[in-house]
Amino acid sequence: MKIDTLSKLNKRIIRCKRCPRLVSYIRKVANEKTKRYNQEKYWGKPLSGFGDPSAKLLIIGLAPAAHGGNRTGRMFTGDSSGDWVAKVLFENGFATKATSMHASDGLELIDAYITAAVKCAPPDNKPTSEEADTCSVYLEQEIVLLRNVKVIICLGKIAFDSLNGILGIKHQKFSHGNSFTYKNKTILSSYHPSRQNTQTGRLKWDQWNEVFVKAKLLLNN
Repeated sequence: MKIDTLSKLNKRIIRCKRCPRLVSYIRKVANEKTKRYNQEKYWGKPLSGFGDPSAKLLIIGLAPAAHGGNRTGRMFTGDSSGDWVAKVLFENGFATKATSMHASDGLELIDAYITAAVKCAPPDNKPTSEEADTCSVYLEQEIVLLRNVKVIICLGKIAFDSLNGILGIKHQKFSHGNSFTYKNKTILSSYHPSRQNTQTGRLKWDQWNEVFVKAKLLLNN
């Protein structure tokens, strides 16, 4: 699959129906909703990335959250993971606001682009390996079209493995804080800022911020 612009790719992502289980699940969630968002209209479709098309920093998450991005229509928006992402980007000069509440909240990314390895919210946040492989064609095209990217941050093992599969890297293993260079890009790894990690203390704020401070230093140098 070759697409010549990011906007065309994003339109194709939104229309995608390649994974029946995921398409069924995100529609079900959008229809049934959850009590605290019962009055809201859910996005309920595959979700494209967003940010600066000329970005030097690319952030790859796992997938939209069922009641976060799948509700709001923007990646890392409307949930606790989005709070952590927006705050760290703002504090390091990559975003105009420290919060990410809804798609029309005025948040803009500065020299950064956010996407995910899987474009649909999966049940229990666990896509199958087949679903991740199927969706990897979109991430591959994003990497091709985001021509200025110099630093890539992978949030979690699934994002890390998806990127390495696309790039053909076999000798690297996921761990928080790991970094390596591949051709003209530096790959950084972090635990995903999910509640499972942040509320248990597995991922502390200083550890999280350190990854983005390193990314900023790499780009400034």
